[in-house]
Amino acid sequence: MSTRSPVSVTDASAPGAIRVREHAVEVVSDSGEGAQKCGQFFGAISAKLGNGVWTVEIIPAEIQPPARTPSGASGVRIRIGSGAVTNWGDHADLVVAFNEQVLLARHRCDALAPGAIVLIESMWAEHHDERIRAQWQAAMTELASGGYRIVPVPMEQECLEIVDNARRGKNMFVLGLLAAIYDRDLDRVRAQIELGFEKKSEAIRAANIQLMERGAAWAREHLGLRVEIETVASDHDLVVMNGNQALGMGAIAAGFDFCAMYPITPATSVSHYLADVFDTVGGTLHQAEDEIAAIGAAIGASYAGKVAFTVTSGPGLALKTEFIGLAVMTEVPLVIVNVQRGGPSTGLPTKVEQSDLLAAMFGQPGDVPKVVMAPATIEECFHCMVTARRIAETFRCVVVILSDANLATGVQPFPRPQLDVEWQARRPDLSPVSERARPFDWDDRTGLSRRIIPGQPGGMHTLTGLIHDEDSKVSYAPGVNERACSMRSRKMAVLQQTLEPPRVHGAETGRLLIVGWGSTRGAIEEAVDRAREEGLAVSALHMRFLSPLEPGLKDIFRRFDQVLTVEINYSDKPDDPFVTDENRRRGQLCFVLRAQTLVDVDCWTRVPGEPLRPGRILTEIRSRIGEGVER
Repeated sequence: MSTRSPVSVTDASAPGAIRVREHAVEVVSDSGEGAQKCGQFFGAISAKLGNGVWTVEIIPAEIQPPARTPSGASGVRIRIGSGAVTNWGDHADLVVAFNEQVLLARHRCDALAPGAIVLIESMWAEHHDERIRAQWQAAMTELASGGYRIVPVPMEQECLEIVDNARRGKNMFVLGLLAAIYDRDLDRVRAQIELGFEKKSEAIRAANIQLMERGAAWAREHLGLRVEIETVASDHDLVVMNGNQALGMGAIAAGFDFCAMYPITPATSVSHYLADVFDTVGGTLHQAEDEIAAIGAAIGASYAGKVAFTVTSGPGLALKTEFIGLAVMTEVPLVIVNVQRGGPSTGLPTKVEQSDLLAAMFGQPGDVPKVVMAPATIEECFHCMVTARRIAETFRCVVVILSDANLATGVQPFPRPQLDVEWQARRPDLSPVSERARPFDWDDRTGLSRRIIPGQPGGMHTLTGLIHDEDSKVSYAPGVNERACSMRSRKMAVLQQTLEPPRVHGAETGRLLIVGWGSTRGAIEEAVDRAREEGLAVSALHMRFLSPLEPGLKDIFRRFDQVLTVEINYSDKPDDPFVTDENRRRGQLCFVLRAQTLVDVDCWTRVPGEPLRPGRILTEIRSRIGEGVER
């Protein structure tokens, strides 16, 4: 029990400007009050001004949870810096809370830095409802342990001067507060509001700009707090977007012309982006009646010669299982984007997890070899679509891209891609097929065969999901299944030989090597850099290809005393009750690496429903190789 007195509530923040290299701010509200839009606007503005930015959305599991409850906290963290920012960091330095209950939620999950400055809606302290006043007082007592400096802000009162419903205005008022605190150019803020509400009426855009300006004016008059973070002009022309937008834009750049999907969190906004622009480049977006129909439509389009992909999340991937097997058996090129979330079943639909790796690799009956890739950054979400299309069509195979909720909603600037015509899909070869050619005329060495498009002269053949020979005829003769399996697998070996070994971040040898995949890269490498500054002999390695694995892993692993995967999926702790080295369930990448390299790889995994924090990874590094400086 803390012996500290309740948090003191004051009407002004600490005076003067704070000059820092980076800062993390959270905006939290009840669901539907627009905290995410406020944060994404602020992040985009900061990126355009020359700050490094990473945002993470805080989304409740329920679509419309009860108001003023900790479980209903909805919001966003924006970490901005004078250099590149690759993850959401450890704690928020400044928090804007629309009520004390959502603030409690962030306090209870250790999201706030000790002594953080909190700007909070003031109406609840003197609310006419005695029950709400009691909740406020109880919250202030609980919050005392954080030592926060709490500053009441009359958001409701100020917003009602402009709009009739303050609930629909507070987010832009708060954007104005942040613009003043962080000295953002208000012309840039106005332009961002115009862009963000371009489909709304002029009156709505004007009202939102007024709300923002009123928030900025209030902050300049009542808050002494200013946070200065140097902006650095980039040598490159930058774009600012989230991972789902980058996937959609990458699909267009790669020449995909058909996407079929069924809405599912957190993947749906890929289709929102494509719905706005896909038809302008000749693309077709098909919203199917369910997940099975979506992949069926994508396979059908690809079989007909289109460049097709489908987008889903974990439960949808499970429903697509049978059709994935069909695509592998018939060798129809297909790209599947899986934006991972917490599971199993409905699980944590709005939270991040990396639990679909084994499902993507092995989640079908029979031998179903496929390519599995995982982008590590929002920029890589764009480029992986180009790579995936090329692989799918060259090798006539299924490629699964494992993104996740952290990348899906996170906003980050990156250099504007310089489009290359070579990224685009080439038109299918529709020249007549020779009489001697067969639909599956596998090359014995590579397993590759020519893709025949329906209607191609001389290419008529029957296609089924049954085992078949080179002529695509169903056959149960001895050796036919063996050969077909061998040829489909051979292609994966050929692809693996074209890959480059992953690069080690840090020294090439040492006491500990941290191995990660997907969106954990930024947190892992920041933790490793901090550990190396302390003199600890640790390095990192991040993997993009998970099936087949990138080459050279065994040689890299041998150069380190310990190899440890860091992942956002479940594993047993070695000292858990009844857990032994034989029955311990390990992290999913750890499982794969142990099997493929026969190296005694260990794992440190967590499933908190949020991105990993570099500070917690650093703590684990210290515990593995010691606290002191190594000599």
